[in-house]
Amino acid sequence: MVEVTIGLCTRNNEETIRYVIKSLLSQEYPHRNIELIVVDGSSKDNTLKIIGHLLSKSNFLVKFFSENVGLGFARQTVVDNASSDYIIWVDGDTIFPKDFVRKQVEFMDKNLRVGIGRAKYGILNGLNYVAFLENIPFVVESLRVTKEAPLGICGTEGAIYRVKAIKSAGGFDVNIKGAGEDIDLARRILTLGWEARVTDTFFYEICQESWIGIWNQYVWWGYGGHYVFHKNKAFAFPFKMSPIGGFIAGISRVPFAFQLTKRKILCLLPFHYFFKRIAFCYGFTKAHIKGYGHLFIKNTRGI
Repeated sequence: MVEVTIGLCTRNNEETIRYVIKSLLSQEYPHRNIELIVVDGSSKDNTLKIIGHLLSKSNFLVKFFSENVGLGFARQTVVDNASSDYIIWVDGDTIFPKDFVRKQVEFMDKNLRVGIGRAKYGILNGLNYVAFLENIPFVVESLRVTKEAPLGICGTEGAIYRVKAIKSAGGFDVNIKGAGEDIDLARRILTLGWEARVTDTFFYEICQESWIGIWNQYVWWGYGGHYVFHKNKAFAFPFKMSPIGGFIAGISRVPFAFQLTKRKILCLLPFHYFFKRIAFCYGFTKAHIKGYGHLFIKNTRGI
């Protein structure tokens, strides 16, 4: 019997997907009770070939889908085809410890009003300095929260969502092509009275190791953010997403991050924040010029 669904949305992740699948195969949770739904965004590399090879002898129930619409559509494809009460979301650069699935499912079984169970970010060993500077702020933010998870950290990566909560909120907005689909849904879930809680397990993200990789990622997030801000009229563009706001945020995270790691490279964290906020604003402006989110479709899912 399927007890939990793992939703893997991926696209052109051949450099990292091997580690992701191996971490899933190492789970101590009974594999016969795990359903893995893979939604590939029309990868041009060997992502699907690697996934298929590694899963060929697994005991998971595996379902494959492909799409070329966007991330909101990909995530909703997982929801529409899930056979269980829970979905654990994994991206093409996410690594789970072997007890991850077990702990997440046990947490949700014990907390029936929780719609979103957010695991903590862990520090992945062996990262170069760019990836470390990208990883550590997420670690700091997740460790600062001990119980209720604020909307800002309710993203899908490393989180378990209750399917009933997803469906009660109308599901993912399939018109969202880039980032922001998870925060958009989480906002609607929390509005309905579901709780978002921090769980007692960790996951690890293989962060971008180059400045161009960081730039491209945050341009993409800024592009998606523009749609979300227009959809949710109560949102105002937050000062923290500006370059100056990012620089201040970087400064504020240095003491806690240094206490955790004792690494002198953290003196560069404010500049790292400044850089990626410039990228975010560039993506946001690019979406504004193209009109992404300006003309809102009346039958958009989740309105």
